[in-house]
Amino acid sequence: MATTTISSSAHDSMVHTAELDYYGRRLATGSSDRSIRVFSIEPSAPTTANTQEASQDTHRLTATLTAHESAVWSVAWSSPKFGTILASSGYDGRVIIHRESQPSASQQQQQQQQSGAGGRWEKIYEFTLHTASVNLVAWSPAEIGCHLAAASSDGNVSVLTFENNSFSHVIFPAHGMGVNSVSWAPATLPGALTSAGTGAGELPRRLVTGGSDSMVKIWSYNATAQSYDNVATLKGHGDWVRDVAWSPSPLSKTYVASASQDRSVRIWTLPAGGNVEDSNAWKCETLEFEVVVWRVSWSMSGNVLAVAGGDNRVSLWKEKLKGGWQCIKTIDE
Repeated sequence: MATTTISSSAHDSMVHTAELDYYGRRLATGSSDRSIRVFSIEPSAPTTANTQEASQDTHRLTATLTAHESAVWSVAWSSPKFGTILASSGYDGRVIIHRESQPSASQQQQQQQQSGAGGRWEKIYEFTLHTASVNLVAWSPAEIGCHLAAASSDGNVSVLTFENNSFSHVIFPAHGMGVNSVSWAPATLPGALTSAGTGAGELPRRLVTGGSDSMVKIWSYNATAQSYDNVATLKGHGDWVRDVAWSPSPLSKTYVASASQDRSVRIWTLPAGGNVEDSNAWKCETLEFEVVVWRVSWSMSGNVLAVAGGDNRVSLWKEKLKGGWQCIKTIDE
């Protein structure tokens, strides 16, 4: 198994976000130095049977983006279906969408000869209606379209949509004390793989948000009003909800994880056949920690949860066959 260590981030200050693209071959990082760095991850040589240590992938800096005026809190890659597009947000209250143009054949040959060379990036859209820090941006599953959600400390969530070669937006109040995180529901409905599916046009657009009001809220797109309705509110945290993550699993159960300043992670589970819009239908299990919990993230299969806390550790959790969650691995700094 190959690993990648970025020993030098090329940033001049603290790094707040790091995101791999769909293929795991590009890494984007955002920092307090107001810049975004894009790295290319090069596969390592195959290991042999006699190799004792895991091989190291190599990396090279290919681009530096400087469109923000203050710290960059979040970066997010779109689906490759829409091209090489990178969204970012920061303390300056702006959401910026960057696109990498495809080089010509002669430029590609030149880039292969120049270490560190990359494609040409351009800013294709900037959203400036938020009045405070934009803490996180997240792209929707490609199956439901090209939508970018942004969570802001001004208490609002915005959703930017690219359709018919133009951008439109919806902005709505979500958490009065500020929105810290947002995550999209999977495009495939729970149980759809084992039952007769509906048409692609009927796939719902759903979001989950976490706020400084200690609440987790679920939102569903209302086509008539062309906005998002708060269809369920999950209560239980005793302090700010720092992060939320909707499991991408298309199986019968639905999972949402939330990380809080109250030193806990709550895993909200909706049983098979349950109504997403019924707050009482969601069952909760709490994982207690000794430190503040900052981030939660599901594996691509949706059955392993990664938790990052203030002790510089990442722990991996998996649901037991008979119920409950157990820590299967802890990764130290």
